[in-house]
Amino acid sequence: MTGESTFPTFPDGFRWGVATSAYQIEGAVEADGRGASIWDTFSHRAGAVDNGDTGDVACDHYHRYGEDIALMRELGVDSYRFSVAWPRIQPQGSGRPSSAGLDFYSRLVDELLAAGIEPCLTLYHWDLPQRLEEAGGWRERDTAGRFADYAAIVHRELGDRVRLWTTLNEPFCSAFLGYAEGRHAPGAREGHEALAAAHHLLLGHGAATAAMRAQRYGHESFGITLNLNPVTPVSDSPEDVAAARRYECYQNLVFSDPVLAGSYPDVESTVWGEISDFSFRRGGDLELIGAELDFLGVNNYFPGYVRAAPFESVDPKLRTADDIGVELDPPESLRRTTMNWPVEAAGLSRLLLWLDERYPELPPIYITENGTSGFDAPDGEGEVHDGHRIEYLDTHLRELRGAMRAGVVVHGYYCWSLLDNFEWAEGYKQRFGLVYVDFESQRRVRKDSFDWYRRTVAHSREPDGSLTG
Repeated sequence: MTGESTFPTFPDGFRWGVATSAYQIEGAVEADGRGASIWDTFSHRAGAVDNGDTGDVACDHYHRYGEDIALMRELGVDSYRFSVAWPRIQPQGSGRPSSAGLDFYSRLVDELLAAGIEPCLTLYHWDLPQRLEEAGGWRERDTAGRFADYAAIVHRELGDRVRLWTTLNEPFCSAFLGYAEGRHAPGAREGHEALAAAHHLLLGHGAATAAMRAQRYGHESFGITLNLNPVTPVSDSPEDVAAARRYECYQNLVFSDPVLAGSYPDVESTVWGEISDFSFRRGGDLELIGAELDFLGVNNYFPGYVRAAPFESVDPKLRTADDIGVELDPPESLRRTTMNWPVEAAGLSRLLLWLDERYPELPPIYITENGTSGFDAPDGEGEVHDGHRIEYLDTHLRELRGAMRAGVVVHGYYCWSLLDNFEWAEGYKQRFGLVYVDFESQRRVRKDSFDWYRRTVAHSREPDGSLTG
């Protein structure tokens, strides 16, 4: 970026960070006794992932984490949000932990702290041990208990040095992309079972939080990360308004209401009453799930503009959990990313204000993921110019600051992502990183957005907020 622009200042103590996840960057899927995850199985299934890509090698972060921490230090970020791979800790999903797996994350945490970077640890970013999936996965209540056991193991090892603990990342994706839409691991297309998975994920969050609090060292903060979208009907017609309510339940309320209000959505029976009797719920579940949070992680990439659409299945009893009679139809005026996601920075501030209004006891928020994809590639000089990402980040951060000035309490922002990585069903085609990764040589190349974010972090608290290129 050249010239000078005015960037909003942020409060003292506001935390700037970058985020990644284990399966997307670590590689080394068989190193040191690591077990198989559902993403190892799913990515090796023919046709499941674009170009047949897998996370077998990814960014080889398992061996190159020192190089990647050096990049973070150069960025000047305060914090690094990463996830622990459950199959590295318990290769079969239960039983004695792997000392090699724990040692890897202990070394990672120590090196982060030595670099002056606070670790923000996520316990689950979609890599369920395959052995647990073979026993029913998140459809089964027992998996929530296994998750709490795993959380206690990791916390006991790292809780003396890690302050920020996130239980789940985006349970919407785990439950509905994985068990209803079939686009993510384990690739199922189900109704009642997908709703059970959503509930058991939240039950796992509650049980894990309780287990960690029971053995806390005293300085930790515990939270969960939800991916949420602001929802707007495309018209005032009763059909579109009703569709928007169904989509809001599916995308947001199934997760945010139990966690933040200790209740189930009042519209859920109109969305799924024909496919589920919700018999997987038990007395006391809501009290566990809705226990007070220290913070809420919010992931947001795009807004949800909704219109009514025909159901895929004529018979309501045969519908999958995602067959709710809606269609996303954003305005044509909105630019699209290479993921075909609409770009509307104001959607982030709308979402935050909606959260603040709906939940009177809303805990402090961290924006735990926000960023944009591109088909980024080096030019003839070996440089990667990603002005589209700079524009995206700049406008979203301005909207974030506006929401904060309107009263929403936000303690930090994590850009997704530090590195180009394995983008799930999209493979390696979609690139979200501030750093370009040549996946054959594992060479890291700083993009233009890397330098922009470095200067933004450095100058965001300056009195005049100026950024000079």
